[in-house]
Amino acid sequence: MIRASVSLEPFSPDAEVARFSSLRGDASGAAVTFIGYCRGRSKNRAVTQLELEHYPGFTEAEINRLATATGQKHDVSDLLVIHRAGAVAAGEPIVLVAAMSAHRAAAFAAVEELMDYLKTDAPFWKRETGPDGAHWIEPTAEDRIRREERAK
Repeated sequence: MIRASVSLEPFSPDAEVARFSSLRGDASGAAVTFIGYCRGRSKNRAVTQLELEHYPGFTEAEINRLATATGQKHDVSDLLVIHRAGAVAAGEPIVLVAAMSAHRAAAFAAVEELMDYLKTDAPFWKRETGPDGAHWIEPTAEDRIRREERAK
């Protein structure tokens, strides 16, 4: 099962992970989760919120397409991706990526590859806002290198 969604509303990582874990089949021996939060500081600046713009429908389809390919590549049985859009306050979760597989290596690899994609190539436009104003942010060179290495 692959589930990918973009939400304008906050979500509860604990509730989503519990729901995802309840789907575990007898062949699944490993579950890996990653939760990303909006930082309150970035590059020595205070951040009050992160604004994420996206194209509704297109963004979800792209995330689902990559999740499907990643799941097949790493032989995972289940994948979950929930990504926020809109205004996300500092401290709130932005993204949850979870994978289940027979063994841990496949689940870890799938989660890492999906996160690298979400950081670099997913169709989101991100702007940090703080006391000193708003700043558009781009993926770092390190993010892009890691994504390219995993794509091989």
